[in-house]
Amino acid sequence: MRFESITLEGKNIRLEPLYGPSHEPGLTRIIQEGELWKIFFTAVPRPEHIDAFFDDAQVLFESGRGLAFAIIDQKTDQIAGSTRFTNTSFENKRVEIGFTFLGPSFQQTAMNTEAKFLMLRYVFEELNLNRVEFIADYLNAKSRKAILRLGAKEEGLMRQHIVMKNGRVRDSMLYSIIKYEWESVKQNLLYKLS
Repeated sequence: MRFESITLEGKNIRLEPLYGPSHEPGLTRIIQEGELWKIFFTAVPRPEHIDAFFDDAQVLFESGRGLAFAIIDQKTDQIAGSTRFTNTSFENKRVEIGFTFLGPSFQQTAMNTEAKFLMLRYVFEELNLNRVEFIADYLNAKSRKAILRLGAKEEGLMRQHIVMKNGRVRDSMLYSIIKYEWESVKQNLLYKLS
């Protein structure tokens, strides 16, 4: 089993497989607008390193273990951000959703909720996986709160989990949604999106 190059479409957004030539200008623009690479607890690429970000997404897809998306605003057809399936273990029926970021004008809207809804629905209803994981920097209170708002359960702190590019050794919080929770999580997300 491996990821296919699929587009997930919702009411307000579309998740398109991330391709350099068509998505690079829009993604670079939103990164520059918000100076997103300066947020020390995220892994948003610097604009001059965007090619490596696209290369990593391609390698992830070619390995069959993940799929990166551009988040597209349906109303304006503008790129709003990016998110991805990663660290997939099909044999263990689990996947991580992460590397999510949105441009400043798209933050604190329903876009992240709808993106996660589309991804979760695909994982549980199409791929029939058992578990979705979310991992956030312990210092990133905003992301941790957003993950809990989705309906994920906090599983614990992973101490000294990742060495960041700036050399900081980060602690990470692990969250999950499992298959038998999906129906109630789905109803909650549909309610939030309405």
